[in-house]
Amino acid sequence: MFSDIMKNVKAKSPLINVITNFVTVNDCANILLAAGASPCMAYDIREVEDIVSISQGLVINLGAIEDDRAMLLSTKKANEMKIPVIFDPVAAGASRLRNDLCTEFLQNVKFSVIRGNISEIKSLALGSSTTKGVDAADADEITENNISEVVKMAKSLSEKTGSVIAISGKTDVVADHQRAYIIKNGHPMMALITGSGCMLTTLICAYCAANPDRIFESTAAAVCTMGVCGEYAYQKTIDTDTGTSSFRNYLIDYVSKLDSEMIEERMKLEVY
Repeated sequence: MFSDIMKNVKAKSPLINVITNFVTVNDCANILLAAGASPCMAYDIREVEDIVSISQGLVINLGAIEDDRAMLLSTKKANEMKIPVIFDPVAAGASRLRNDLCTEFLQNVKFSVIRGNISEIKSLALGSSTTKGVDAADADEITENNISEVVKMAKSLSEKTGSVIAISGKTDVVADHQRAYIIKNGHPMMALITGSGCMLTTLICAYCAANPDRIFESTAAAVCTMGVCGEYAYQKTIDTDTGTSSFRNYLIDYVSKLDSEMIEERMKLEVY
């Protein structure tokens, strides 16, 4: 299902400029290299436009806000070049600053994909949510009882923004204004390391940059990849009697090892 999408990343090795936070910048660079893409972490206002002009994709991550001017300059240049821009509204709803920045970005930037946890996406879609900092609040958890409402919300936000919406958590949702996938791969241990969401956002950008005419499918492929690799990494952690630090390394290892047969065998994807 996703074989060509994954092969294109390795064949094209797209250059991805990632403006992310200092906590996860190294993991984001390594996840790109593992997938076959090429990372760049330029965020100085004096060079971001030049770097974006030679890139094939751009990630904007609000995890640690340093210079929103650089983010806005980068996105403007990326939109001019018509390359994918992936937005990670980290902790949307947690502070006035983040809410104001999200509003400004959504009003001025064309994002190919918006990826966040359920609380962050609810904040963008509804203007309010139950926030718990950078993590999704327990009250917002996606369940069988509310999945239809979540899909409806994601489709509505997609129609409003023109972006594919990716909601990650125990149950993942990938939706545009017409279609939706429900993905149930992954492992709870992914929530015990910093940056699993940031890495996913960055991986989505690599897949979209290598397949710019298949943004919806590329987003779903990246979400499945991350979830399947999380399952493999957990099993490796158990086999080696190690813990969360090793799990992070195994997660990146399996992104580098994953092939289409491995993902097809394990992915749990439903058309909703």
